[in-house]
Amino acid sequence: MKVLLTDDHAVVRQGYASLLSTMLDECEIVEASSGWDCLTLWQQHRPDALVLDINLPDISGIETARRILQRDSTARILFFSMYDELPMVQQALDAGALGYITKGSSPAVLLEAVRKVLAGQPYVEHELATRLAVQRNGGVDPRLEGMTQREFEIFVMLARGLTPKIIAEQLCISVKTVSNHSTLLKNKLQVSSTAELVHVAIQCGVLKLGSLA
Repeated sequence: MKVLLTDDHAVVRQGYASLLSTMLDECEIVEASSGWDCLTLWQQHRPDALVLDINLPDISGIETARRILQRDSTARILFFSMYDELPMVQQALDAGALGYITKGSSPAVLLEAVRKVLAGQPYVEHELATRLAVQRNGGVDPRLEGMTQREFEIFVMLARGLTPKIIAEQLCISVKTVSNHSTLLKNKLQVSSTAELVHVAIQCGVLKLGSLA
């Protein structure tokens, strides 16, 4: 059994790798520090599961997951992220991940989530699953409903303070494409500045005040 663990913080990654290798029987942990590194190691090792952070230094975790799933639709992916905003969780699950937990989870939750995903079963941290269920009953903010997956991802990245150049690098698209999306988003949201866009992101629950980049 083999698990690919992707996180750009070496100390954090090595700590979780040690935990998983100790607690999972006959499990080899392969470590990646970036999205591109993850894609390369996935191709080389074809692991049984991938534990993936969203915030990576080159391409985002969500873009990494999409690329892996394009190559192998049966890939078993668990997102393990600091973000607990529901639109971000939903975006990760919509990309094709089997599971999502936050880095505030206990080691026991991480182990349970990895075991479930290894078995091909979905797993969403209990609190997040409850909040998602409540949101589904109450409906999504109408300002988000008309966005494509790509528009939503750029919306979140702009709201977090990333520049068009960095967004373009992480999503492997041109700066011009990012700028075009930015203009369309502002028109859709009826705002004229990035500051107003950030305000909308906070109102929609996409961003928390304490999570601004």
